Amino acid sequence: MNGRDLVRSMKAVGSAGAGQGLLTVRAAWRRRRADAAGLPARGPERARVPGPVLSAEPTPGGGVVRFTRSELRITVTTGGAVFWAWDGAGPEPSYALADGAPEPDCRAVLEPDKDGAWRVVSERMTVVVSRFGAVEVLTPGGVSLRRDLPPRWWEPAGGGRARWMQRSEVAADARFFGLGGRASGPRLRDGTYRLWNTDPGHAFGPGDDPLYLTMPVQMVVADAATHLVFHDSSWDGTVTVREGEEGAGSGHDRAGTSELRMDGGPLRCWAMVGTPARVLQTWASLTGAAALPPAWALGHHHARWDFGNEQEVRRIVGGYHERGLPLDAVHLGIDHFDAQRVFTVDRDRFPKLPVLAEELRRDGIRLVSVVGPAVRAEPGGGNAVYDSGSAEDGFVRDFAGEVVRGVGRPGEVVHPDFTRARTRRWWGGLYEERLSQGFAGFWHDLNEPVSFTAFGESTLPRSARHDLEGRGGDHREAHNVYALAMARTAYEGLRELAPQARPFLLSRSGWAGIQRYGGTWSGEVATGWPGVRASLALVLGLGLCGVPYSGPDVGGFDGHPSPELFLRWFQLGAYLPFFRTHAGPRAGRREPWEFGDEVLTHARVALVERRRLLPYFMTLAHLARRTGAPYVRPLWWGAPEDRALRDCEDVFLLGDCLLVAPVLEPGTDRRAVRLPRGRWYDVVTEKAYEGPAQVLIDAPLSRIPVLVRAGAVLPVRGDDGSLELEVWAPAHGRTGGGLVVADSGDGWEEPEIQRYVTRRQGKRVVVAREGEDGPGEPSLPVRVRGLGT
Repeated sequence: MNGRDLVRSMKAVGSAGAGQGLLTVRAAWRRRRADAAGLPARGPERARVPGPVLSAEPTPGGGVVRFTRSELRITVTTGGAVFWAWDGAGPEPSYALADGAPEPDCRAVLEPDKDGAWRVVSERMTVVVSRFGAVEVLTPGGVSLRRDLPPRWWEPAGGGRARWMQRSEVAADARFFGLGGRASGPRLRDGTYRLWNTDPGHAFGPGDDPLYLTMPVQMVVADAATHLVFHDSSWDGTVTVREGEEGAGSGHDRAGTSELRMDGGPLRCWAMVGTPARVLQTWASLTGAAALPPAWALGHHHARWDFGNEQEVRRIVGGYHERGLPLDAVHLGIDHFDAQRVFTVDRDRFPKLPVLAEELRRDGIRLVSVVGPAVRAEPGGGNAVYDSGSAEDGFVRDFAGEVVRGVGRPGEVVHPDFTRARTRRWWGGLYEERLSQGFAGFWHDLNEPVSFTAFGESTLPRSARHDLEGRGGDHREAHNVYALAMARTAYEGLRELAPQARPFLLSRSGWAGIQRYGGTWSGEVATGWPGVRASLALVLGLGLCGVPYSGPDVGGFDGHPSPELFLRWFQLGAYLPFFRTHAGPRAGRREPWEFGDEVLTHARVALVERRRLLPYFMTLAHLARRTGAPYVRPLWWGAPEDRALRDCEDVFLLGDCLLVAPVLEPGTDRRAVRLPRGRWYDVVTEKAYEGPAQVLIDAPLSRIPVLVRAGAVLPVRGDDGSLELEVWAPAHGRTGGGLVVADSGDGWEEPEIQRYVTRRQGKRVVVAREGEDGPGEPSLPVRVRGLGT
């Protein structure tokens, strides 16, 4: 034991208590020994680059270009995405792709280009391969968007997985976004970002990286076009980005760069080009449509690390009702389990949980249960989950064939191998116990996966073996897709157990394609003003990676927010897809009435407005499922060529209609708001502003600035609870419109999309519903606003 590890071990024993601390020390050493024995020694390595081109062979939708030391396969697909891969890698097997690789577009052909290069021309982009293996993506008009330099591999002399590096250049004006959930985003500044799902072990802020949900997905926005690239390897890696500079040095532009380094896995890439909406629609067609949340999940959720007992849950729910505060869901954490063992109930504290769940449901409130992957290891100890998992051979094993033991909140634990179909069927069936207790939804926690250790990484040994759908492999490849596979397990199990209901699933961790099964939340964001900013960054960044449903723990996971901080966070949360108040075990309470009468009054306004906007959120949910467009969008969404909007990170669009300007600093009662082109109305004062511009707008403690686009049609809940249309007057000489998807249920019916158009006719606003037979009368009540201006 070296000195540093000895110190960490002593600290672990002291902070966690003797029992748990000793377990984490033992786990750390067991993990180190397992990796030393179970992983191949790296040893000497040979560097390799493709070398000069030798030949090329056309194939459907593209072709294969052969070099002296490698080969490159390029395929244009019918959905508009282009796939390329080195060394014979194919698009499958892949955990990211929803329905396998799309069919090739046979209109695209491989043809010679100048200077010994080759090119593939498609409708949306042209891909040029240089004679030494550089891959360049161009717009149909010939403007270069991205140039991948020839890759480099480092191969172990004795064989085994090669690590690799791919360096890319983008336009000098380009901006980088994505890479999953990043607290410092949504725009990725110069720096290095790790691709390894990680529980930071403490409440995080904007400077912490990596976090729980990473993925090698980049959206790059430039004047010429937007493009998205996805490198389909789940291994550990890093991305180093450096923004370009126009007119750098002696008057020449300096290109932006992105350097991806992966510890292993195939070097394969998907690319798509177009508007932000177009590339995310293409991305969704590859990785799957976003799961549609049940209608109740778009309301307000309340959680606490430990409610204590049934009486406390009733007391909190009663507090919401007494104060006229809408509430849609209550989340129970790990402490409602029996000895913190998953799929159990503490009968002393929750003796009649199904009765409680039914009482809440009658009041329109659903009960949501936490579920973690760690199973307490109790051979012969009466733990039904452990016993049934052992009988199914469902747990992760090590290189010697022994079940891997780690440390979780219940003590010594084992972890299911969700990359095995048989394990998924077994674990998916366990949710029947949760449904019988009355739970309507589930949030997956500690699923990076986490295994506590005194030092080193708090996860499974990298040498741990996984099935990987029969291919076999170790945790280096399985780690980043572990939570994705767990979410699939739950989703498929719930579809079978409760086929009539849309599953509600949250996952703290995930990977490309997690949106197929549900959403995510911020994890343990630190209490403080930087945490508010990080909350918005996470939601925006995840949306640009194809995960539209997410949100933070309002108020922060740790600490005691001031009344002002809590209220401003709460007001922001009311306009984000997933809206939940939550706190950790050593944090202050998060019920709005705990912060005084003034905060309670203003929080009630925010909750009532969220309830009024639920039809709009439901419409956005359906549109996200059908088009891939996130609910929450950066200000540049409709005009990515506007550089002023591209650099604006403290304002966002909620769908096409609303612009939200949260308060992110203390003591703010007025703030600057950047506006895109067009007329915008303040939703409270109805004052009109003309964009593009930067304007000062009042932001009293009672509200944050929210503006609506002129001509917008908003589906809202009327005073009597019925659906109605709120129409904002178009500017003179302009038209407007909006989409409405009327869905108030939890089932699988596909409601129609209603399309409305608005136009100004003198002092009146005319609203028409578009149909197959032309425009007609609206089928819903209409209320027009904005005519006073």
